[in-house]
This record gives sequence, C-alpha cells and structure tokens, in this order.
Amino acid sequence: MSDPTPDEVRRLRAVDGLSVREIRARTGLGRNRVYELLRGVPPPEWTRRPNAKDDLRARAIELRASGCSVPDIAARLGVAKSTAYQWVRHLPARPDDDITRAGGRARMKAAADARWAAHRAERDAARAGQHERAATTVGSLDDRDLLLLGAAVYWCEGTKSKPWRRDDHVQLVNSDPGLLALFLRFLETCGVDRSVPSYRVSIHETADADAATTWWARRLGLPPDRFGRPTVKKHRPTTVRRNVGADYHGCLVINVPRSRELYWRIEGMIAELFRKAGGTGVDSAGR
Repeated sequence: MSDPTPDEVRRLRAVDGLSVREIRARTGLGRNRVYELLRGVPPPEWTRRPNAKDDLRARAIELRASGCSVPDIAARLGVAKSTAYQWVRHLPARPDDDITRAGGRARMKAAADARWAAHRAERDAARAGQHERAATTVGSLDDRDLLLLGAAVYWCEGTKSKPWRRDDHVQLVNSDPGLLALFLRFLETCGVDRSVPSYRVSIHETADADAATTWWARRLGLPPDRFGRPTVKKHRPTTVRRNVGADYHGCLVINVPRSRELYWRIEGMIAELFRKAGGTGVDSAGR
C-alpha cells in the first residue's frame, strides 16, 4: 500500500473529522508526520478539551465590549489583571478611557513636579554655584594653556595612527561647537589659520545638510568656500535617535592638509604629559 498524499490526510481531518490517532490508524503514518501534514488545518470541534475558564473568558469579552476597564474586569471575575488583559487585549479600549488615563498621568506628573520642586531648585542653585567657582579657577588662557588643551582634545577625539597603519595627519570630528572652537584656537596657536583646513558636515539624511553647513560656518566663523560636500549618513528606522530636531546640526569634520609635522608635535606633547603624569607615554606608533 502506497503512502497517502498530503491532500488525502488533510481531507481526513477537514472533511471526515478524524482525530490524529484515527488518521494514524487509517494511514499508518507516524505522529510527527501527521502533525506536519495537518499544519494549518484546525482540529474538529469534538476533539477540543473543555476549558474551565471558557465561560469567564466569554464574560470578560462581554464586559470589555460594555466599556469596562481591565482592572474592573479582573475584580468582577476574580482573576489576575494580567489574565484579564490577555483575554481582552484584542478589543479596543474606549476613547474616553484613553483620555481618562492621560488625565491621570498628567495629574500624577504635576503632583511629582510640585513635590520635587524645592529639591530641584536647591540642586540647580548648587550647580550654578559650582559653575561660578570653576569659572574663576580657569582665568585667562595663554598660548601654553591652549597648546596643552588642544593636544589633549585632539588625542581624545581626533584620528590617530595605528601600529599597523601609519597615517600621520590631523583630522578631528565632533558635534560640540565649544570643543571645536577650542581646537580651532589651538590650531591658530600652532600657526594654522582657519582658512587653511577643509571642513565637511557629517549628518543623517533626515536632516538639512545645507542648512547645517551654513550653521557651522557662522557658528565658528569659518570660510564657506572651505566646506566640501556633506557626508550624508543613511537613516535606520529601527534605531532610536535623539539627535533630531532644530538643534541637530550633525558633526563637523576638520581636516588639516600637510599636517604630518603638526601631528608629530601633538604626539610629542601628549607623550610628555603622560610621562609627567606617571604614565608610560606614547610610542612612535601613536600608542
């Protein structure tokens, strides 16, 4: 006897209403094979086992349709809220329920804001005081200060040679206008005018690249004719990005041409800073 075809097995289920055990006895197929062939075919009603909570589920659906909330349904039926939610989650909530919940959340937020208002005011005042004291510590910056600060900024944020790839040139990419302004002052202290480097904006495609280019040029006093074509990064819809809106201007890329000796100078300053701080210094490979 040849094996039955999939259509024959499915007919025994859908038309004749046989159980898996009866189909196995009729066809001689194994259990796993029968289940595989019956995938997607619902079992006949007579094979379903009664569920003690079927009546409660039906009642939960009725209550939801009448406008009851999930907590109300759970309380009335004596079940957990999670169970009630699973039973009625496919049913839409009433629009006024959403409004009620939104109003409740707003009231809770207002109460929390009022409760923490004094603490936040005290914290903000303490922060402002620390800022003021720290500002007096900085004082004026001379050339030596700018050289050391700029070298440290570059070593943290700029491109560096690797042991396996020497690339001794100065390029820095960042989105902080204050840090970039400090680095430009460092370059000027090293004899590199702002008209020497080339500039480029790196920004997501959802933003206005031309407007960002204009913003950076004005913000840092850079010559517009030194800007190259922006680098546009492809947007990934699944990525949750917070750098959006009117305050998002992307990153600015500062590239200093013919800057090998300047890179070596930065490398040397960092090595000496590390040595005096008790570190191991920087070797010829930039490590």
